[in-house]
Amino acid sequence: MTDRNGNSAWADLVPAAEQRRLRTAGFGGAVQMGRRPCLIVVDVTLSFLGRRPGEESGPDYPTACGPEGWRRLPAIRELLGTARDLGIPRVLTCGSPGDAVFVGGAIKLSREPDTARLVHSAPFPPELAPRDDEYVLAKAKASAFFGTPLLTYLHAHRVDTLIVTGTTTSGCVRATAVDGASHGYRVLVAEDACFDRSPFAHAANLFDIQMKYGSVVDSAWLGQQLRCLGDQAPETEPMGLPTS
Repeated sequence: MTDRNGNSAWADLVPAAEQRRLRTAGFGGAVQMGRRPCLIVVDVTLSFLGRRPGEESGPDYPTACGPEGWRRLPAIRELLGTARDLGIPRVLTCGSPGDAVFVGGAIKLSREPDTARLVHSAPFPPELAPRDDEYVLAKAKASAFFGTPLLTYLHAHRVDTLIVTGTTTSGCVRATAVDGASHGYRVLVAEDACFDRSPFAHAANLFDIQMKYGSVVDSAWLGQQLRCLGDQAPETEPMGLPTS
């Protein structure tokens, strides 16, 4: 069986004694997959990916995370493909330029209207082109929950588990994970399907999520769990989709 461990990101950053102390105190317990997961792909648009490696033209996004985003994209695409095959609800978030111009973007950098419009208008890469049966959720702030109808969607699909991927780990991924846990959902974050412009921030925020809000796991383990869950789902009721 594939190991669920997605903890390698902070293995060399957090002293082993500190990790043991926190776990002894009860932090870092594992979150189990529920029966009705939903995959959330957070903000994997060109404004956070930046130019594809080798390309010299195209918009110069100040928020781009560089090659690391493109390196993580295959794992995100693989999870999205698995969720599509199984009929699991999928939410792909992106910016809301109309809102961001008036209320500012998700971070200080994108408060200025022209920057907010540039960042929040960026398209998805072709690898993640949304399908007609996928919820493309526009948002102006970090959390996918803040000022959006996400809760209504999750209630309609009777979701009990959030699988969170995307970017940035320290910003919109973390905010979505914390809000998801605050609303009572099980939260699983795919370490190798998230990215950040700062490797340190990526590792530190995943460590914090693991200790307090959810479980940080490997995308291959998640895919295996989803397929096992799909095998057990009733044929008359696609996983995660209500029949009435």
